[in-house]
Amino acid sequence: MDALATVTYAGTKKNLVESQMVADQPAINGNKVTVVLEFPRDTDPFLKSTVKAAEAAIKYQCGQDVEVTIVTEFKSKPRPAVEQLLPGVKNIIAVSSGKGGVGKSTVSANLAISLARLGYKVGLLDCDIFGPSVPKMFDIEEARPYAVKVDGRDLICPIEQYGVKVLSIGFFVSPTTATLWRGGMATSALKQLIADADWGELDYFILDTPPGTSDIHLTLLQTLPITGAVIVSTPQQVALADARKGIDMYRNEKVNVPILGLIENMAWFTPAELPENRYYIFGKEGCKQLAEEMQVPLLAQIPLVQGICDSGDAGKPAALNVDTMTGQAFINLAQAVVTVVNRRNKEQPKTKVVGMNKQ
Repeated sequence: MDALATVTYAGTKKNLVESQMVADQPAINGNKVTVVLEFPRDTDPFLKSTVKAAEAAIKYQCGQDVEVTIVTEFKSKPRPAVEQLLPGVKNIIAVSSGKGGVGKSTVSANLAISLARLGYKVGLLDCDIFGPSVPKMFDIEEARPYAVKVDGRDLICPIEQYGVKVLSIGFFVSPTTATLWRGGMATSALKQLIADADWGELDYFILDTPPGTSDIHLTLLQTLPITGAVIVSTPQQVALADARKGIDMYRNEKVNVPILGLIENMAWFTPAELPENRYYIFGKEGCKQLAEEMQVPLLAQIPLVQGICDSGDAGKPAALNVDTMTGQAFINLAQAVVTVVNRRNKEQPKTKVVGMNKQ
């Protein structure tokens, strides 16, 4: 115990004895010593280094010929295996785009709200670790999720707003400070938002993914069996070129996630005072042509309307008002997504998570 008292646990900045991590008196049998250390959770980043330090301290104080066995236990039950994650979630939909600025988060928020208004149980995960926008769009920037105990595990309780369960890294970091994290830290945080949260029973789990085809996307594909992907793009050729890359990522033979359809956002501009007029600022029907080329459905054409932007900035997405043109457009989108998901589940096998390539 004196030897263990010389080992500092980085999680508390105190030694193992003061941190009450020594679960029982060390068991001694001849020159064999067994120590049980209790960590907060199985994903503790200091676990390996602490175990090595404890072993070295015992050998240093008690003799190099001592055989040390360190047994680890956890206050919170271990995270379930990948194939057992989110057992209560029926459909996982990735809202994706190859390019930034095409309105992907706007579509994700309004799609989630529209599905909830249709009577479905919906969750929305903001997967953009470096530029989270969902808390602002749902008017919950000041919200702070709390932990709940579920089956022996400490889980994050999502914030519920507009009938949707929401989680974002934006709840845990300052909205005015850049998140300067390496890729490994970002993907670890994303995994926690997925696996260490109490999502419960959901009909649809919407993933608002960041732009591009990054390690965030690979982490999602290696963690969750994604039912299908929805690709968002504007009609202009620059955006469509990146949309093709997004489609290719999901259609890769090692990934095999079905493309549920395309959404053409900012399809045309309609001024409030001239609701019947359409001005094709970013080109006309580019997404429709890409959908035909890729042989996937065009799920919706969402007009460029100032009200969509204003409502998102105000934290009251357009889908909340179904009596407006834009609110009805998102309800129609939600109904189209339900249709294609039902067809996909009937005609295609369940998606498998992407295996990790160990080299």
